[in-house]
Amino acid sequence: PNNRMPAIVDPDGPGGKPISVFESGAILQYLGRKYGRFYPDAERARVQVEEWLMWQVGGLGPMAGQANHFNTYAPEKIPYAQKRYTNEVHRLLGVMDKRLATRKYLAGSYSIADMACRSWVLSAAAHVPLEEFVHLTAWRDRVGRRPAVQRGKAVAAQLRKPITKD
Repeated sequence: PNNRMPAIVDPDGPGGKPISVFESGAILQYLGRKYGRFYPDAERARVQVEEWLMWQVGGLGPMAGQANHFNTYAPEKIPYAQKRYTNEVHRLLGVMDKRLATRKYLAGSYSIADMACRSWVLSAAAHVPLEEFVHLTAWRDRVGRRPAVQRGKAVAAQLRKPITKD
């Protein structure tokens, strides 16, 4: 409906009929429910996952995306925009670091919230020094060592094409 990625079509959706799902958060929730993994059934645990997933969807993702745009791709350098978005990403990474000081993963156990946040943390590293966020960098590395993450990175490396001006 949005004519943009991400979107999936599950040919074996509810009732055995195909279903299309768009937006990363909705896709993660759908897959978590369908396969019963990384998205808990217990309400309190689920609320924690949803809080951090929505935090990424409404905060970290958009702010890191804007920081990346204004610092890397904008045809005209706009110092105000560069500073505004870089500072907000820095603040958000501080929020994550504080959260991760008391737990291994954002919502306790590894979940779709961690999946949603990791790539934005990686992209933020181009504009914000992650070394000052000790708990965040430990989390980044811990998630990166997961075998499924390693397999996903290998697939992405095979499919990645250089960005062109076209």
